Amino acid sequence: MSRQDAIARAVADFDGGGFLDDLAALIAVPSESQNPDRGAALDAYLAEHMRPMLAGMGYTVARHENPLGLPHPLLVAERIEDPSLPTVLTYGHGDVILGHEGRWSDGRDPWAMEHAGDRVYGRGVADNKGQHFTNIRALGHVMAARGGRLGFNSKILIETGEEAGSPGLAEFCAAQAQALKADVLIASDGPRIDPGRPTIFLGTRGAVNFSLTVDLRAGAHHSGNWGGLLANPATLLAQALACITDARGAIRVPEWRPDSLTPDVRAALKDIALPDHPDLPVIDRDWGEPGLSPEERVFGWNAFEVLALHAGTPERPVNAIPGRAVAHCQLRYVVGTDPDDILPALHRHLERAGFGMVEVEPTRETAFHATRAALDGPWVQLAAASVEATTGKRPALMPNLGGSLPNECFAHTLGLPTVWVPHSYGGCNQHAPDEHALIPLMREALAIMTGLFWDVGERRVD
Repeated sequence: MSRQDAIARAVADFDGGGFLDDLAALIAVPSESQNPDRGAALDAYLAEHMRPMLAGMGYTVARHENPLGLPHPLLVAERIEDPSLPTVLTYGHGDVILGHEGRWSDGRDPWAMEHAGDRVYGRGVADNKGQHFTNIRALGHVMAARGGRLGFNSKILIETGEEAGSPGLAEFCAAQAQALKADVLIASDGPRIDPGRPTIFLGTRGAVNFSLTVDLRAGAHHSGNWGGLLANPATLLAQALACITDARGAIRVPEWRPDSLTPDVRAALKDIALPDHPDLPVIDRDWGEPGLSPEERVFGWNAFEVLALHAGTPERPVNAIPGRAVAHCQLRYVVGTDPDDILPALHRHLERAGFGMVEVEPTRETAFHATRAALDGPWVQLAAASVEATTGKRPALMPNLGGSLPNECFAHTLGLPTVWVPHSYGGCNQHAPDEHALIPLMREALAIMTGLFWDVGERRVD
């Protein structure tokens, strides 16, 4: 059979309903990694779904405990056809964000996949069950069309803790480096730049979450008796936050201003346009670093965000000066920013500005680090040519995603070039009620990945 036969087989699988029926069984597993009561569901996703699926495709499958002793097990599947052939590592995460039951529109159940128009609703349908299932299904179609062979060696890693920060994944990859040895990572997560344009991204922005706290005294004190006599921690915190960026959000911390917006990155980003889509927020064109395009700001620059603020009793204010104020913050950062100096640099900056009383503390045990593969790498070129051959569309080639993934485990720990082909879009509500995927995009994604894996088996990449 030919490449086109393999793709036609994949499209028929989708149009006939088999693909979506099998995906619905995965969505039904309430594998919330942020819910301590869902350990059994995380195990079930691997043992009752991934293991039989992959074993049935001729993979050797092994379940591993999390090396940190956490209830986030991992699964590794391996299919070696010939040691002389290239090896592709594929990754996905079977855990999902909290289901938010009762908050979905039209009474939808997050664990029951539902079709509505050109959408499919369900927790994990976009992030990430639908995406890694697409890739596994595509591998199966290539094997079926090629007489039971892929034409390359395949390894698949499924974790169950990504939504909790992938704790233990870096340690697992380091300990299992030989078992996970490959020539390239080809995986899927995150959104396309535009629903109608296939996208390839080569890394991710890093993310550091931290709190800023001004803690001056125990309890609150009457604002009439003490107003003008006691320093207000909320006022001090507001002033401290104001010195981190200017009024339009441009970063003022010198060490947070990267030098990696290089000519090749700028050239790549000129070919990318953020979409104007009814499901997406309207971009504030005058926000962020002056002189940069919106695309450069989100894919080539750093962004400081205040995620939550707390002082006093905001749900029911009283006439009292609070004793403590807290801001929960985040820096999304690109390659060229020293991750080990992010929080020390902020502390130095606040001290210089006169806010040494502000405590700076990380709020997540794990942090995703920034990564970026070479734009002209051979695996990147193979993937781009394959996607265009399948769809007739030139894919958007992005230096990195604006969001964060544990890509450093593959790019740094395992030393692999990383090629990500996302199957979602920015309006999918992936961390909110009404998470959904677009049916035309899913259909095209299955065809894309079938064509890409076929081409990997046809070509040799040095």
